[in-house]
Amino acid sequence: MARLLRARKISAKELLEVCLDQYALHNDTLNAVVVTDLGRAKHAAMASDKRLKKGTPLGPFDGVPMTAKESFDWKGTPSTWGEPAYKENIATSDAVAITRLTNAGAVLYGKTNVPLMLADWQSFNAVYGTTNNPWDVTRAPGGSSGGSAVALATGMSALEIGSDIGASLRNPAHYCGVYAHKPTYGVVPYRGHLLSNVQPSDISVAGPMARSAKDLTAMLKLLAGTDGIEARGLSLHLPDLKQKTFKDFRVAVMLSDPVSEVDQPVQDLIAKLAQFLAKKVKKISHEARPGFTTREAMDIFIALLRSATSRRQSKDEFEANEARVENFAADDDSYYAKMTRAYVMPHRSWLMANERRHQMRLLWDRFFDEWDVMICPAAASAAFPHDQTGDRHERTIEVNGKRVPTTDQLFWAGYSCGFYLPSTVAPLGLTPQGLPSGVQIITRQYGDYTSLRFAELLEREYASFVPPPGY
Repeated sequence: MARLLRARKISAKELLEVCLDQYALHNDTLNAVVVTDLGRAKHAAMASDKRLKKGTPLGPFDGVPMTAKESFDWKGTPSTWGEPAYKENIATSDAVAITRLTNAGAVLYGKTNVPLMLADWQSFNAVYGTTNNPWDVTRAPGGSSGGSAVALATGMSALEIGSDIGASLRNPAHYCGVYAHKPTYGVVPYRGHLLSNVQPSDISVAGPMARSAKDLTAMLKLLAGTDGIEARGLSLHLPDLKQKTFKDFRVAVMLSDPVSEVDQPVQDLIAKLAQFLAKKVKKISHEARPGFTTREAMDIFIALLRSATSRRQSKDEFEANEARVENFAADDDSYYAKMTRAYVMPHRSWLMANERRHQMRLLWDRFFDEWDVMICPAAASAAFPHDQTGDRHERTIEVNGKRVPTTDQLFWAGYSCGFYLPSTVAPLGLTPQGLPSGVQIITRQYGDYTSLRFAELLEREYASFVPPPGY
């Protein structure tokens, strides 16, 4: 789109109308874009056209239409996070991530749907309703950046900005067949994505989503960099790429794990990719792993994740959870027990979990001395049917003919996210049921451009974005 704009083969105003036509045609069915400011967007598009006519674009995406996850502040619009209590929470400024894209000329016209408090792999809430997957409207689009993935997949927008604490970028990209990048922790500023808080958690990141790996790379170059107080004394430099082609890559492969068994059709697509790579890359291994167990990785992530989200509790909720913990059996190893214990974790216990996280982070880094990327699933299955009954930890999905807790697949979220690592999700194709499935590409801390380059090579030589039928 940007090349067409710079070549003056289409105007930014016309390109915005193309996306708005898709929005008009499909949004009633899909409910992806839930907030719009078309007047502001049309004004921005006209300004882009003036710059493009003079040959002075602000950046690589000047004039390209975009949307943003509802939870990012966009001046004059609500940031509710799907919570009715925040319906009147009107942003007074733009989030840093939005500013960095719009300052480069991207034309923002709307915001996309999320689950309540960004806490589900579905995207429904009492403020905006339910978002549907364009590949099968009876299924969830993923979450929490679910509306983002749907808007991209259906051509309602070309660029998106999302966030990720538990696969919230990666999961919807996998479910909807688009690209997403979860950056190294701290690489993209989080200011303007915090509701009433000023400090992000020790896990959350903001990152780009798009229909192309190359778009992700270009977006990250705009988004990355310190902000605010940190920018006074710190600057960011992501290492330059060493790898140019597949033959430069050393690849570890992980298809499934006892902690979170993966549905066979998803495994099969990654296994097929591994067969392709075996003839292309420097070396490949199905056994290579970092020096800790996957069970410990899951336990540490749950402890840190649920302590990170514990500040959402009211005083009454905190006291109720303290009472529940007192009643758990000492050997209760259920997700619910682990989650509740983490909600009321003493600071000393958190410090111990955090210390182990950093020990494991160093073991990951040692692993990446020998391997450039690990490829693995982004989730335990392709998109699952809508299920809004009960609490998230009570729900199940079908994996290899068995009902399993949805929360099992937090393992695939936390294997990179719990340890500050970047990971990119790229589409691989369709399952026999006609649902998209992707691959998660994990690499070492601050090696963001390595996983992105691997995704670019996949896009060029193996599989790329395919739009859902009818869109």
